[in-house]
Amino acid sequence: MSTIAIIGTGVIGAAWATGFLAAGHTVTAFDPAPGAEARLREQVSTFVGEAGAAAASAGGDSSTAAAATTPSSDELTFAPSLAEAVADADFVQENGPERLEVKQAMLAEIDAAAPASAVIASSTSGFSPSQLNAHATKAPGRIIVGHPFNPAHLVPLVEVVPSTGTSATVVDRALEVYRAIGKKPILVRAELPGHVANRLQAAMWQEAYSLVDRGVVSVTDIDTAISSGPGLRWAILGPLAQQSLSGGAGGMRHVLDHLGPPQEVWMHDLEQVHLGEDLKEKLISGVDEELDGRDPAVLAKQRDDMLLEIIALKRKYGELP
Repeated sequence: MSTIAIIGTGVIGAAWATGFLAAGHTVTAFDPAPGAEARLREQVSTFVGEAGAAAASAGGDSSTAAAATTPSSDELTFAPSLAEAVADADFVQENGPERLEVKQAMLAEIDAAAPASAVIASSTSGFSPSQLNAHATKAPGRIIVGHPFNPAHLVPLVEVVPSTGTSATVVDRALEVYRAIGKKPILVRAELPGHVANRLQAAMWQEAYSLVDRGVVSVTDIDTAISSGPGLRWAILGPLAQQSLSGGAGGMRHVLDHLGPPQEVWMHDLEQVHLGEDLKEKLISGVDEELDGRDPAVLAKQRDDMLLEIIALKRKYGELP
């Protein structure tokens, strides 16, 4: 059991707290916002309840059920200051506002107050660790990116991004910590804006926006094209492994030798887009039309329930721990 510090206890911070508590760790949290402790405890209870109900309805296995066990309130402490929250931490997860100057200040304060042995991870969705550790002076190399994905209490993916000054020991510890709470981390070996998964999403959004802007297809049909087509397959194996299966016995080599040239033509035909007001209105009105009459809260609940069923299936077939 490790001592985990959660700095920033909004939705992402509460999701991290839930995962660490459910895995048996002691969590000390801090957030300067008024009423933050009460909101955190309520959100953790909600997240645990959602995971438990969805796992039960999906016939989840014992590991899923264990992850949904309500943690003892004694394992969650809310500290009066950031320095006190991280003073005894083995691992720190920062979840402050996505503003560079705010994160730099928070991480510098964490670095100064945390034990020298503690790993410090930021949930940033786009900043690099070299940007984040710019004001840290004690041990800036231990500040890494540990980026989760919404809903973060359910989705296993975490992107781990070190800086050039990060040791292999720090990277290995971070990967081990995330795996131990049921996450599936990936190691990003270069510092890029948006890391990896957001860049892949951005590439798809670019073409989706372009097709809508050119009147090729509706917003609804874009979503149908992915959610009822390749998205189903990607949830199982991912786009590259799935592409290899398309090559039959010849695998990826057959696909690239025979279908690579036309795919390259399609890639070169993709268009850049600018999110001007006209395009934004097309996208907004298209989504409004697609979701007309559907309660967003109900839709999000259905999404989360289906996610748990998909995760349970991936565990059953050994694709997730």
